[in-house]
Amino acid sequence: MAGIGYRTGRTARQRLLASFVAIAMLGAGSGAARADNDENDPLEPMNRYFFELNKFFDTILLKPVATWYDGVVPEPGRNGVRNFLDNLRSPVILANDMLQGEWDRAGTTASRFGINTTVGVLGLFDPASDWGMKQHSEDFGQTLATWGTGEGPYLFLPVLGPAPPRDLTGFAVDMAFDPLTYIYWDRPKTVPVTRFVVNGIDQRARSLKTFDQIERTSVDFYATVRNLYRQSRVNEIANGENDYEALPDIDNLTFDTNEPNTADRYR
Repeated sequence: MAGIGYRTGRTARQRLLASFVAIAMLGAGSGAARADNDENDPLEPMNRYFFELNKFFDTILLKPVATWYDGVVPEPGRNGVRNFLDNLRSPVILANDMLQGEWDRAGTTASRFGINTTVGVLGLFDPASDWGMKQHSEDFGQTLATWGTGEGPYLFLPVLGPAPPRDLTGFAVDMAFDPLTYIYWDRPKTVPVTRFVVNGIDQRARSLKTFDQIERTSVDFYATVRNLYRQSRVNEIANGENDYEALPDIDNLTFDTNEPNTADRYR
């Protein structure tokens, strides 16, 4: 749901979710047990209120629209929308690649933007990936983390979803990196708002089964989402360089409630 705030890079986040869904589901009980004394969630009552509010709007509006979109728009069309949205974000990704000193990734981002904008027909297709230049995502929240800035207290906001101070600051700075911000500075915000809405619908459509399963199996859905968000951000900050082979076998996984949560070590 957009309320949960999944601002993703397509390939990395989908692989990440596939890896962490099992951990989140099996670890939900532990997250719930620590919910009342989580030192990094001092605003938990307010956060839970906004979480339930977003969940309500997701139930009555976003999920039905996303379900319709997933059922009516054929997969090639949905992929074209995703490719177009990813391509529009390229200037933001490029700026953060350079600020992090990731020059190889910056070169990939610039090349992808040039190829997909031209050969890919304004980004509707993704020939760059077929030529070995895989899509990745960066944001200023990740950039701040590479500079040593801590996450800050966990915060969940209406519409945006999880937005700790570091990531909320990153969201604002990324708007300054986005050319559309200046193109529509003194114009009606129809295009930027439409992009935001379509992105939310597309992301929700791509996560329908995943998050339904998480909700069904979670002892505490809020705590599970919080933990999953933190772990996903850790992976994004590491540029996906976590060892996926080291993840536990979900068929034989046991969960030690005395073991600190992975995300807790990165606060």
